[in-house]
This record gives sequence, C-alpha cells and structure tokens, in this order.
Amino acid sequence: MLGKVKQWLGIEGVKLELILPEEVDKSSGLLRGQLRFQSMQAQTVTRIKVALIERYSRGKGEDKLIDEYEMGSFTSDQQIEVPANEVVELDFSLPFTYYQSEIDEIEVQNLLFKGLAKVAKRLRNVRSEYRLEAEARVKGVALNPFDKKILYLK
Repeated sequence: MLGKVKQWLGIEGVKLELILPEEVDKSSGLLRGQLRFQSMQAQTVTRIKVALIERYSRGKGEDKLIDEYEMGSFTSDQQIEVPANEVVELDFSLPFTYYQSEIDEIEVQNLLFKGLAKVAKRLRNVRSEYRLEAEARVKGVALNPFDKKILYLK
C-alpha cells in the first residue's frame, strides 16, 4: 500500500535534471542541453515539455512591473523507459527568439546613446532574467518531476 502511494506521488520515482552550458549566445537562437533522468524504480516518461522564459522587470516599489515571455519551447511525446538505478540522458536543441526592448535597440544601434541607455535602464531598474524550465509526465504518477535553471545570455 505504501509503495503505491509513494509511486503515485513520485517519491522514489523519476528525477529530472537539466544539464546546460554556462552561457548561451543570444544571437545564435539555439540552446543545446541535456535532460538527465534517473529513478529508483523502472518507470516510463510519456511527455516532456521544455521552455525558455524571460522575466522582464522594471520599476521600483509599488510601481514595479514584471512580465514573463516565452522565448521558445518544445514538447515531445516520445516514450522514454527509465530503468531502475540507471541514468538516461537525452540531448535536445531548443530554438528561441531573443526580443530586444526599445531601449536595448537604442543601446546597440548607436554608440553615442549607449551610455544614456544604460543610465536610463539603471534609473528605471530594468532587468531581464532568463530561465529554462523542464517538466516530464510519468506514467502512473500524479506529481510530475520538473527542473528549472537560471541562464546567462551573452
């Protein structure tokens, strides 16, 4: 009985880990990495979803605004067998689109305005953070394994 509850909750089940490069070139539009699966029991992954998300924040205090944009994602319905006490690694390539704000465009286009654009961004407390999220659906499990990592786009 306890074993079935553990399996249904995903305890001792499939663990998902993202293996990523330390830096990603934003102009390339492609992120390569690996998904690492391991489990204490043999299980089947039925679906994988991976998404690259930008968290764009600006403002301070009560005037702070935060938006999130999906820069790219993919879903795979490929079934992956994860044997007990073994590691299964899956390579992936995620195409993405890098969006620039108006102030970023001004900063890149004109050397004279580069300093002004940086000051304006600092004054408005503009910041973008990038993260990669992965979730796997496992057969017979209610709580799906997931992982997320912060990325540095250069």
